[in-house]
Amino acid sequence: DSGENAFPLPQPSRYTQPFWDACQREELEVSACLDCHQLFLPAGPVCPQCWSSNMSAMTVSGAGEVFTFTVYRHSYHPALKTPYVVALVQLVEGPRLISNIVGCAPEKVKIGMRVQVQFEKEGEFVVPRFIPRERNERENYHA
Repeated sequence: DSGENAFPLPQPSRYTQPFWDACQREELEVSACLDCHQLFLPAGPVCPQCWSSNMSAMTVSGAGEVFTFTVYRHSYHPALKTPYVVALVQLVEGPRLISNIVGCAPEKVKIGMRVQVQFEKEGEFVVPRFIPRERNERENYHA
């Protein structure tokens, strides 16, 4: 159904299209300045640090933590079921992005909570959302 109850999808621009293309491949990409090495989101025509237009994209781990968040208890669109969490996630590589925290009760979400990207399909679009990670999980641990 592509009517008013369809999930509101992102509207990519020429600068954000590569980010959304990467999401369709279930990869999280950020913009990378080739001059000052700043990593940033959202993508734009120049680096926000040094104003260079010499940029590339870099795939990141998708690991991060909740920088700040809010719990929506009123739906602003029929496809958005309440309650839901909108968070500013600080990726371990540095950039921040706005997304949803899923996979736990909204009351469990805390500032500083460690999260990991999880890609979810909405219609024909794949969007990045974040799920909690255990505090005692070891990165790159192999028994």
